Amino acid sequence: MKKKVLITSLCALLLLTGCGQKAKLKDGKEVVAEIEGKTITAEDLYDELRSQGGSTVLINMIDEFIANKEIETDEAATEYANNQLSNLKAQYEQSGMDFKEALTSAGYKSESEFKEVLVLDYKKNKVVENYLSDELTDDEINEYYENEVFGEMTVKHILIKPETNDDMTDEEKEEAENKAKKTAEEVIKKLDEGAKFDDLVKEYSDDEGSKDNNGLIENFTKDGVVSEFWEASLKLKDKEYSKEPVKSEYGYHVIYRVSQKDKPKLKDVKDDIKEKLVEEKLNTDTELATKTWVEIRKKYKLDIKDDDLKNTYNDSIK
Repeated sequence: MKKKVLITSLCALLLLTGCGQKAKLKDGKEVVAEIEGKTITAEDLYDELRSQGGSTVLINMIDEFIANKEIETDEAATEYANNQLSNLKAQYEQSGMDFKEALTSAGYKSESEFKEVLVLDYKKNKVVENYLSDELTDDEINEYYENEVFGEMTVKHILIKPETNDDMTDEEKEEAENKAKKTAEEVIKKLDEGAKFDDLVKEYSDDEGSKDNNGLIENFTKDGVVSEFWEASLKLKDKEYSKEPVKSEYGYHVIYRVSQKDKPKLKDVKDDIKEKLVEEKLNTDTELATKTWVEIRKKYKLDIKDDDLKNTYNDSIK
């Protein structure tokens, strides 16, 4: 709410918006308000607002201009805002709090007004992502392509889940783990003896999502399954099954590789690679977005004329 009040006050002061009487800013000596024994000029008000977070308000105004200039309010922006709004409302409802009351307390007149803030949030994020994407080198992209991009895989699997619960002791949990592993080993032995994989899926698998489809998991890539499952599938040849149980957080898997498609061409996945690399960078460095905005403002040749605001801003970005 404080932030919004400051923005509104500065906008009025600079005669950008608003209605009714305004201080006509010619030399800053114009009277904004009077009480008995005190006269407040536009210059007095500006100095006070400047000292109470003026640099932050100024940068927010600058970033908003850049975001609106570079990113359109398209369907993706609207969808983002709608999803964020729905999630926030659900969180408040689950906590037994009144969302409309919270909006009013924060200084918003309506949900639509708040949604505009969410749209702006989307745009600011996109500005950062686009800047970082443009800064990616060919070496980074090629390295990711070589090491992280594969043809889609299709397998069948049998999952044996350990029968554990939170009330068990560590010894009981270990015993259940060993039992599940032993069952998976029995499945592999039956495959070695000529049993049909599809029949064993129906008899043994605890994966209810694939059991009725012969354990089939189609067209997944590295980031679509847990790493242990992917690595085991990758090592197999088509029509081969794992000779040892594959342990993951879900239990023990016996995997039968059906097929793998050819690796896609770089030109067809380059945009996806850039998106993932940017996401990794932002997740790895929590300050990266802030540092990137500093560079974006430099690109726009930001020049703060007020020395105090300039010093405050420079201190904040060190």
